[in-house]
Amino acid sequence: MKQEYTCFFKPLYHVATVINSSLNPQVVLQRVAEEVINALKCKACTLRLLDRSGKFLLASASVGLSVGYLRKGQIDLTKSRIDAEVLSSSTPLYIKDITRDERFQYPEAAKAEGIVSIMVAPLLVERKPVGVLRIYTDAVREFSDEEKDFLMAVAHIAAISIENARLHESLRSDFDLLTQYNYQIFED
Repeated sequence: MKQEYTCFFKPLYHVATVINSSLNPQVVLQRVAEEVINALKCKACTLRLLDRSGKFLLASASVGLSVGYLRKGQIDLTKSRIDAEVLSSSTPLYIKDITRDERFQYPEAAKAEGIVSIMVAPLLVERKPVGVLRIYTDAVREFSDEEKDFLMAVAHIAAISIENARLHESLRSDFDLLTQYNYQIFED
């Protein structure tokens, strides 16, 4: 087994443990972002989920970015072609210098934040996009195949946890409605 891959076993184990520890998606995604930063030694990490319209990415978890940067504006898939490309192709995308890439929606804000390189991975559930996982660096950085594989593995696991949390919430809501219905029918 290659030495490069062995260094990601423990971080991947931590991500799986975090995901298995809670059905609260905000808690899980925040901890996943922290684990990604630790494993890849990057400046920041965000997980963004598609809104109901499928046109915007909403911040769901973030580590390492300022509040000002996070409030720069919403991520509109018609303007953030990087994210649109990742979601349509279902493959990760690396940008060496986002301040010079016209596909990035907020290059000035990124420059002010000290962001240089990013890698974006799709969050997919049954091949359907539900969001993106982004990592940011403060210097030009090339990512190895092993780092890309690790990021995609985390993205797949995170997407499964999001779907599980949504299904759990739906079941809980259905159960609450059924309980309320049974109470009204049989107790009245």
